[in-house]
Amino acid sequence: MMIHVLEALAIAGVACASVASAGAQAAQANNHTGTTYVAHLRALNSRVTGMKTTGEARFTIAGDSLTIDVTMQHVPPDIAHLQHFHGFPNGKNATCATAAADVNHDGIVDLIETEPYSGTTMVPFTDDPVSMEIVTDTYPKASASGSYHYVKTVSLKALEVAFSTKYPGQKLNFTSRVVYIHGVPSSTKLPASVASLGTIPAQVTIPIACGKIEKRAR
Repeated sequence: MMIHVLEALAIAGVACASVASAGAQAAQANNHTGTTYVAHLRALNSRVTGMKTTGEARFTIAGDSLTIDVTMQHVPPDIAHLQHFHGFPNGKNATCATAAADVNHDGIVDLIETEPYSGTTMVPFTDDPVSMEIVTDTYPKASASGSYHYVKTVSLKALEVAFSTKYPGQKLNFTSRVVYIHGVPSSTKLPASVASLGTIPAQVTIPIACGKIEKRAR
């Protein structure tokens, strides 16, 4: 009789442990569900654009889904705008560049001058962010009134894998990143001192807005 009681208790103990483990895993998953990160975007290089660009980038996690939602106002109209989050591959905290980043004193903060503050271009907000392709023609185009709204939902796991493949040992770490919006019309006259990446015209990569990504309180 005692043996049967001990066996029953052992089975019950295993069952409780399994339930507790499952509960812990569910709780861990739920820690990400409903999490939202927000970057309030403020104008940069207004002297070039002639406007006070504003906007918001929002990153919402629900299970394995990551929804990237960017709303912009007062951007140069009728052109596509590159948009990404930037950061340091070593995990260092990124910040938005300010006018002080203009080290060559040409009155413009170019993409290269943002790097000491903001790191490198990391995740593109295009038709396929998981591809991690920076050079593509699928960035959003502003309306004639100078606004746009971009929304894309991707697999969080897939993006994490793609990110860690490109930046070994690194995680997305939203709160260590900043969001940049880029681009002015190709007809915009810029000094020769305004730098860009490779042969890409500086008009395409010039930053026009930036915002630090912060976790929104629940």
